[in-house]
Order: sequence, then C-alpha cells, then structure tokens
Amino acid sequence: MILGSSEEGSASNLGAPDAPQLIFDVGAQDFETRVMAASMDMPIIVDFWSPRCGPCKQMMPSLEKVVMAAGGQVLLAKVNVDENQELAAALRVQSVPTVFGFFQGRPLDAFTGAQPEGKIREFVQKLITVANSAQPGALDIAEALKDAAGLLAEGNIQGAHELYNAILHQDALNVDAYVGMVRCFIEIGQIEQAQTLVDKAPEEISKVSAFAHARTALELAQGAGEDKGSIEDLEAKIKADENDHQARIDLALILFASGKKEGATKALLDSIMLDSEWNDGAARKELLKLMEAMGYSDPITLAARRKLSSLLFS
Repeated sequence: MILGSSEEGSASNLGAPDAPQLIFDVGAQDFETRVMAASMDMPIIVDFWSPRCGPCKQMMPSLEKVVMAAGGQVLLAKVNVDENQELAAALRVQSVPTVFGFFQGRPLDAFTGAQPEGKIREFVQKLITVANSAQPGALDIAEALKDAAGLLAEGNIQGAHELYNAILHQDALNVDAYVGMVRCFIEIGQIEQAQTLVDKAPEEISKVSAFAHARTALELAQGAGEDKGSIEDLEAKIKADENDHQARIDLALILFASGKKEGATKALLDSIMLDSEWNDGAARKELLKLMEAMGYSDPITLAARRKLSSLLFS
C-alpha cells in the first residue's frame, strides 16, 4: 500500500501480542526511548503498518510468530503510520508494510511489502546474528568453523560438536555448522539423530547447496549399515579376486562408517586404478560421494582428489 492512498477501513488491534514485553506499539513520542535507545542493547524490528493496508494485516501474524519464536532475542515495535505520519516521513517510509531492523541506534536492514514467513525468519535471524556477533566474547565464526572442522578431522567429535553448537547458538542459520553437527552424529553412530537434523533443517539451510553434503554423508552411513559382510570377509574376497569391485566398494563404505576414511578412499582408488569404467564408473561415483561427505577442504579429500586426477588423466 502506498502512503496517502484512499483505501478505507477501520483500525483494528492486529494480532494482539501474547507477550507485551516482546511486541508493542510505539509512536513518535516514545520511538527515541523504546527503539533508538533500547536498540543499543538488543535488536529491535520496527513494523510500519496501517489498519487500511491488507498486506499489513496478512503479514503481521507471521512477523509476530517469528519474533515470539526467537525467544526474547529480538523485540518487535509496531508503528501505525496513520497516527505517526511525521515519524514515517522522517524514516522515508513511502509504502506499507515497511519493516526495519534496528541495532545500536541505527537501521541495519529493511524490506518493503508483505513477505512470506521464511523470508521474515531469515531477516530476523540475520539481525540476531549481527547482534550476537557484537557481544563481548562472541565467536569469530570463520575461525570457529575452521577449528571445528579440524577437530572433526582429528576425531575429536565432542570438541567439534560443542564448537558447532556454539556457532549455531550465535548464528542459527549457519549451514556449515549445521552440516558439521550432522557429521558429528554420524561419526558416533547416532544415525537417527543425524536423520532428525536433516529432516528438520530450516528451509533457509536445506535449500543451500552445501546442505547436500549432510544428505550425502547420511546416505553413505545408512548404506554402510546394510548387511555387506565384515571387513575381514570383504578383504578375503578381494584377496581371492582382485577384480571383485563390488567387494571393494562395500569395503570402502564399511571403512568410512567406522571412521577409517583413508582406508575407504584407498579401497575405491584401487578399484579405479584396476578398472575405472567398471559398472559405469561406480567406484569413482562412490569416491565423489565420500569426498563430498568429508568436505572438500578435508586433507583426506584433497589427497584423494589428487590421486584420482592422476589416475584419470595420466
């Protein structure tokens, strides 16, 4: 709705908040104290709306729902532009709904027009992430991700899990940390917990291409759980027939599931070296899945990629 339009309607109490301390009305008289000053300590979303605006009424319940779900990490201030036209003009609000995200006395982000709940959630989480990052003792997320990946590669699953959890506490939509959590559960054999994380991943995470790594790692772990025989049995099969490529692939999956990643990649590389085209390149496809599941920066992945290139292009 463009401000100044002649659309008629009566004012209504849209989506009365269940928790007034989280969601409240604000006007020109108290905007300075309840938004500008208060945002020095925590992020505050400001929704400029009008009771004459249909899209405002449609979006407000979703906005309130997302704020309530944030559990006090952000506040929502609602400004009725019909009653606060000068305030709207001061912030250059030209149409409603217009939503600002304030932190430390200034607007960090904004959007205009009704948005779906997923977009609102992403907007709110970004604001919370910025605010959390500004707190004393906040993690350097880039460095923390590197440290967590290192701990995971070293087999320190507990340490990696704690660090990934801390990252997600600061940035709930960090896809690398979310994928890391899935890998931690897989590493300790808690496949059901890993499946739950994958199934319940927020839309903002699940639609990111990097999330495919988590799905791949889970698929590999589930495949390794199938009855393929023991490591000893499979090694005996390969010793009896070095061209038993299916045994090599099955061995790789079991080794990978048991944490023996180098042995897993070696089993597949040996198969590729003997016959790279067996079963339409099955060993190569499985190796690519393993590398994706481990992460492309993992030292074992990097070594396997170099070896694979030398085999395929020598």
